[in-house]
Amino acid sequence: MPSTGSRTARALLAAGALAAALTLTACDPDGEPDALPPAGSGTPAAASAPAASAPAAPTTAAASRPATPKASPTAKAGGKHTVVSAKTAGGLTLATGDGAITDVPVDPGEMRDGMNLVVENYQRAGQTGGRRILFVGVDNVPEDTSKRREHLWRGLIEYAEGNGSTGQPTTANPYAAGALGGSLECLSLGADAICGWADSSTAGVALVPAATPAVAAKLFAAMRADLEQ
Repeated sequence: MPSTGSRTARALLAAGALAAALTLTACDPDGEPDALPPAGSGTPAAASAPAASAPAAPTTAAASRPATPKASPTAKAGGKHTVVSAKTAGGLTLATGDGAITDVPVDPGEMRDGMNLVVENYQRAGQTGGRRILFVGVDNVPEDTSKRREHLWRGLIEYAEGNGSTGQPTTANPYAAGALGGSLECLSLGADAICGWADSSTAGVALVPAATPAVAAKLFAAMRADLEQ
């Protein structure tokens, strides 16, 4: 029977052999210990790749900014017009000197800020005396322009009756208004004629001495092309 000392020796030899074997398995072929894998090396490559950047969300200011409205086209037909003092109107010449208007002989009605009033005398070619053609016009009329035309007519009739016109005014009749549209009407006041136009924003009247309504209407339409813009 083996002695106690021999059994102890064999146990020590076996333990040393086991330790040597474990040491060999922990080394690479060159005898160097394997390097430890980096932390997280067990994560799949696809998972470790950085994710695609998502588009940045709009800032609060941009998201809350209202869309710029498109400008509405300006209406041409029936748009606003203005009255002007023209040096020539329908072939007539603006009267100057003794023939010029120096005051406002006809009440134009209520005049508000932004409204223009034009009061002028016009004369035929070669005219040096006698009665001229008196024009009175306003623009940016706040009320119905046909009502403003009636107001101007009443004032013009009163003025005419005190400056050579005779008879009673007749009913106004419509005539061709021309390219500016609206309405143009004329009436008789004895041997003279009174005409007036009215459109979307302006009203104008004229006293035409020694003319029929039909003749005065044609002349006034030609004057209007120069007196209204």
